[in-house]
Amino acid sequence: MKKQLILASTSKYRQELLSRLAVPFTAQPPLIDEEKEKDPSLAPRALAEHLAKLKAASLKGEGKVVIGGDQLVSFEGRIIGKSHTREKAVEQLMSMQGKTHELVTAICVYDGDKALPYTDITRMQMKKMTREQIERYVDLDMPIDCAGSYKIEKHGIMLFENIESKDFTAIQGLPLIELSKILDTCSPL
Repeated sequence: MKKQLILASTSKYRQELLSRLAVPFTAQPPLIDEEKEKDPSLAPRALAEHLAKLKAASLKGEGKVVIGGDQLVSFEGRIIGKSHTREKAVEQLMSMQGKTHELVTAICVYDGDKALPYTDITRMQMKKMTREQIERYVDLDMPIDCAGSYKIEKHGIMLFENIESKDFTAIQGLPLIELSKILDTCSPL
């Protein structure tokens, strides 16, 4: 009997990425209050892994394979999340320009009750830029709903000097290379 594949996310970016694996799935919002679950005592990687696991676990069950994910930017010992406003996006990018940050992308796949976690760490070095250049970029992509305030798959690539990544799709929100390996162990889907 085939298992139901569920993406525990309302993110259109994660849905677009998962569709690239050509497996049928449904997307459902996770049954957690993410803001209440953000534990400030956790290090950035631990927090992303914690949230990914909680999201997947909230929808897990017999006959289901559930994917939960979380992504955040770790910069100078603090977490940089979604900006939600143009002004905050500009300020986030100004603070990171000319420096390196880590993009932490955590997923957890539940195959029934079995948790299969994976975390990708991408090192991203931004170019030095003027405020005007950053404002022009923000006006192009309006990246207020993305961790770190950039959309690498759009014009955001212009912000970077160097990117060290094992899986470019992790930067966009879902590490498809590793996810496809994990899903292979969860068949039949």
